[in-house]
Amino acid sequence: MTMLDDRQTAAPWPTAYPQGYAVVDVETTGLARDDRIVSAAVYRLDALGNVEDHWYTLVNPQRDPGPVWIHGLTSDVLEGAPLFPEVAAQLSERLAGRVLVAHNAAFDWSMLAREYARASAVAPVEHRLCTIALSKELRLPLPNHKLESLAAHFGVVQQRAHHALDDARVLAEAFRPSLHAAARDGVRLPLLECRPLTEWSDSPITPRIGYQASHGQGSWRPSRKRPACPYPNPGRYESDKPLMQGMRVAFSGDTSIDRELLEDRAVEAGLHVATSVSRLTSLLVSNDPDAATSKTVKAKSFGTPILEESAFTHLLRDVAPARSRVLPPPSSE
Repeated sequence: MTMLDDRQTAAPWPTAYPQGYAVVDVETTGLARDDRIVSAAVYRLDALGNVEDHWYTLVNPQRDPGPVWIHGLTSDVLEGAPLFPEVAAQLSERLAGRVLVAHNAAFDWSMLAREYARASAVAPVEHRLCTIALSKELRLPLPNHKLESLAAHFGVVQQRAHHALDDARVLAEAFRPSLHAAARDGVRLPLLECRPLTEWSDSPITPRIGYQASHGQGSWRPSRKRPACPYPNPGRYESDKPLMQGMRVAFSGDTSIDRELLEDRAVEAGLHVATSVSRLTSLLVSNDPDAATSKTVKAKSFGTPILEESAFTHLLRDVAPARSRVLPPPSSE
């Protein structure tokens, strides 16, 4: 069994990284285990956060490009793009010896680690830094955890949202003052150790739950009417245990990952996505648990656990199987 082992360990700063940082953004076909990268960008920064250079590439995912309406990359555009193994060496040159910096870094790192594993290679990354976590450590007064809010806080103008190169540029420009603020205030950087995948096996190709093919566009679009969850509700999430198939999960407020894609990833993992909070809700996902929204108020009144998005996406990678399955009603025929 292959696993992505991420251990939270403290790391010294900044002298441990004389080569600085690699600010990364990837656009993908989706959020699931077998989804692929369609474009990648890296801004290399020195130890003080100054830009050294940048790099960008399209990547042929060898499958449908996913949410074209988000990243704008159609099958026609990607047809002549290089495969990931063909750009892995160039990417490694830009990552080697640096801290990988990304917005919701657990996602970007997991996608990169999987691509390297498919290519029978290892990403030269030892530590990552999530700018969402850093903004919380700095107590920045942000309305939500989206990249556009972080950019606006530091006066960075975003030109092409969800374009990997522009997102990486925006993040690099916002990271530099964050880095300086952390040094000024003595805030320790929230670095996490990255353990790469060392082997990979593709899952059997199965139809996407809740998706319908889009003809003529080379992409898919979500059908919001999902089939019933086939697993019974095992109850509430417990902090020292994994998520379990059948758990009822609700979402409240802004998320850094597109909400519909995040919900679909939860469904693919075997969770039940609920549109409201009740006594049966296993977990509420919210990046602002103190907000007085109807869902957070109900969750607190019912004692429903509340998790932030980054913690939830981490747990999604290893959802425990259900103890049983809900049997369909008997046929009348």
